Amino acid sequence: MLKGMFFVCLSLSLWTAGSSLSCRWMQHKFQQFSKNSLDLIDTMANNSTNTTVDAGVGFPYRLYKKAFHASAEDRLHFLVQILKEMVVLFEEDTSKASWEENTEENFLQFLTRQEQGLRSCIGTHKKENRNLHSAEAWELIRNKMKSHLVRADLLASSLLTN
Repeated sequence: MLKGMFFVCLSLSLWTAGSSLSCRWMQHKFQQFSKNSLDLIDTMANNSTNTTVDAGVGFPYRLYKKAFHASAEDRLHFLVQILKEMVVLFEEDTSKASWEENTEENFLQFLTRQEQGLRSCIGTHKKENRNLHSAEAWELIRNKMKSHLVRADLLASSLLTN
């Protein structure tokens, strides 16, 4: 249900952003790549031990709320930054993670293609690097990344409704 709502919102956001920013890639490709990314991160969970407990790493709801009310271009910058930081995070040593390496590689390819497609609509952005290595840490990261992907999709969908 959440996944379906995410795609509806994403579609609406992308349509608006695409029309207001004249970005054909968003209108025709982002939703497909977003769905594939979400499917792959779910597959990673299916291949995971799922024995972790949330270590108090909070989700940045206020940041997303602020971005949601920003201009279409600022929302695109925010989305590009989220996707790029996810890729950078997974470029760390994930050998202790319990999911299959091939699934992770496919996931990263979809994130990278989404980030590049969105960047082609707006320009450049900043990035930040983090280091986490244990299997439990990677499972927490995967869970948080799924939340980010869902919220990013909702934010992108908001671009289509404006």
